[in-house]
Amino acid sequence: MLKYLCLLFLAHLNAPPQWHVNMQEARDIALKEHRHILLNFSGSDWCGPCIMLRKEIFDDPAFSALADTALVLVNADFPRMKKNQLSKQQQQQNDQLADKYNPQGKFPLTLLLDPDGKVIKEWEGNPPVRSADFSMQVKAAIDAEKATGL
Repeated sequence: MLKYLCLLFLAHLNAPPQWHVNMQEARDIALKEHRHILLNFSGSDWCGPCIMLRKEIFDDPAFSALADTALVLVNADFPRMKKNQLSKQQQQQNDQLADKYNPQGKFPLTLLLDPDGKVIKEWEGNPPVRSADFSMQVKAAIDAEKATGL
């Protein structure tokens, strides 16, 4: 518990964790650093629950503390406003991720993946929990996956 509180304190001092937009880059980092990948499908400029998820969970220090030590974060964003349009290459990458991990087009959709890209846990919509509770769910899923020896 003390270690968790120390991580929370340190998270207050650090900038929010970095979100990647390239899955291959994220997988390389995850493999090298023995981390898991948290993939979030969002509509950053039109999806209210996506915006709330970012503000209430992903930007919270409790989540940042976990992300800094155990996760590589990937955002597959699907903005609608012209001013927020992605490059053609980025849009293609996000479309490929959606084809593989989010074929029904759910927003927000958050997936915990192992470093090889296998889905371990899924959260559809905005989880009805506080950031610390969400972080504990992520950590529990990682611990359970590690315990199975996969």
